[in-house]
Order: sequence, then structure tokens, then C-alpha cells
Amino acid sequence: MALAFVYSGQGAQYTGMGKELYENFAVVREVFDEAANILGYDVASLCFEENETLHLTEYTQPAILTVSYAIDQLLASVGIQPSIVAGLSLGEYTALVKANAFSFNEAISLVSKRGKYMSEAAPPGTGKMVAVMNADRKVIEAACQEAAKTAYVAPANYNMPTQIVIGGEEAGVDKAVALLEEQGVRRMIPLQVSGPFHTELLAPAAERLQKDLAALSFNEPMLPVIGNTEAEVMEQHDITALLERQVKSAVKWEDCVRKMIDMGIDTFVEIGPGKTLSKFIKKIDKSVTVLNVEDLKSFEQVKSALIAE
Repeated sequence: MALAFVYSGQGAQYTGMGKELYENFAVVREVFDEAANILGYDVASLCFEENETLHLTEYTQPAILTVSYAIDQLLASVGIQPSIVAGLSLGEYTALVKANAFSFNEAISLVSKRGKYMSEAAPPGTGKMVAVMNADRKVIEAACQEAAKTAYVAPANYNMPTQIVIGGEEAGVDKAVALLEEQGVRRMIPLQVSGPFHTELLAPAAERLQKDLAALSFNEPMLPVIGNTEAEVMEQHDITALLERQVKSAVKWEDCVRKMIDMGIDTFVEIGPGKTLSKFIKKIDKSVTVLNVEDLKSFEQVKSALIAE
């Protein structure tokens, strides 16, 4: 068995995420306490109690990172460790922490700023995103290229063979949708998102983030980290530039998964809230084993499945 950990991205958050594990394991509570000390607010209350703040990008991102890293540390405490890691967008930061490229403290502070920069660069009502279903990648890219003559639009997330998300200015996205309809694409779903993430409209956020990234020193990763932007192993000297680019560039998740499978991975564990990545991976390759850990039941299932082996 060759094991990869993959970490949840923004959009997976929900009230109560991590609560059962927090109540049952000291190692999980320690990560939440560490996050609270760095951020200056109660991350447990943010994640466990009904509130609107959890869905504000600058709070969502550190909350998901905290939950994901806490689960990661819980798995490590019972001896479950990956040989390769990756994460969807925000989840890439958890992957880099896991690989010891930088510390959890540095990451939690950085993603809080990242979320703030992203929400300020694309306040609600800026642009639009649409999930295009069951259409060929090249057809979607060509439609975006043609529509961009009207207004900016580009692929933003290559999630799986049957779903690619496009994003950009409203007029550009609408033009791309019209062109795809003309070519027989039947299913396109407007997404309720806070901004057109992973498009050039986020360039101001990437520019601000670059200054914070430049202040950090990244270590040589102790595990291969497959990056979103190029779907290749991230090299130490490229991490700063790749994390800057990631904010405004398409996430090549399908390519990342295929890269890990090519490297010998046959078992994936999604770590963090939700099962979004698990669904994507199952659509990418039905032959691999896909598990997830987000609560007590799923933790026990993964423990029995992997430790038994």
C-alpha cells in the first residue's frame, strides 16, 4: 500500500467540524489552542458554534487549516503517515506544513492574511464562477479563450474529468457559457462563491501575499508535495513563487491526483471537513482506495483499515 494524504480546501467548512475529535483527543485540542494563541481568537468557538464568521474567507481559511492539521496530528499519533501529500488550494498549505516546509504557526498566520487579501481583492459581487459538467477540457479552454475577447474568463479549477470550473468577469463567463451551449454542453452550474478565486482577478491578492511569503524561509520538504499550479513535486526554491501564483492560477487537481497515482499511490486519505476531494478522486480513478477523516466514526474506520494492514 502506498498512501497519500490530501487536505480539504475552502468551501468544505461546516459548523461543528472537528468537534468530536476535539472532545476526545488531547492532540487535537493542542492544535486548536496553538491556533488560538497565534490568531488571538477562539478557533474552537469559530468552528463549533453557529456563526456567520466561519464563512468569511479570512476566518474560513485558518479554521479549515486548524481542523485539517489537528486531524493530521491525530493520525500521526497512531502511526498513520503518508508517503506523498497534496491539498486543494488552501489545503496546499496544510500539505506543506505536513512536509515540514514551514511551521503550523507560520502557516496559520499566513492563511489568515491570504483570506483577507482574497476577500478584499474580490468582494462579493466581483465576477462569477460556473461549474461546467461533462465537457472536454480543450473545448472549455477554447470557449474561454474566445469569450475572453469580450471580458476576462478562464478555467479556475480542473477538479475531475466531468467537472471544470470557469471564472472571471460576469460578461466573460456568460459569453463562455453561451459558446459552450452552442457546442452542445448541457449542464453548467453557477456557483455561490465569495469571489472568482484562482483567476487573474485575484492578482492584487497574490501581489500582497508575495510580500508576506518573501519574509518566510521555507525548508526542504521532507515529503513530496504535489502543487496545484503545475501538478508537479514542489521544490524548496519554488515554493514562494508557486504559492503566489496559486492565488490567481487554475488549480489542476485532476492532474495532481494522476501525478500521485503515477508515482505509485494506490490509497488516498482526505483529511479535513467534508468529502469533496474523495468524490473527485473516485471520478478520476475508480481503481484506487479513497478514505476520509473528519469525525470520530471516520477516524476509527481509517485506523482499522490502515493499521490492520
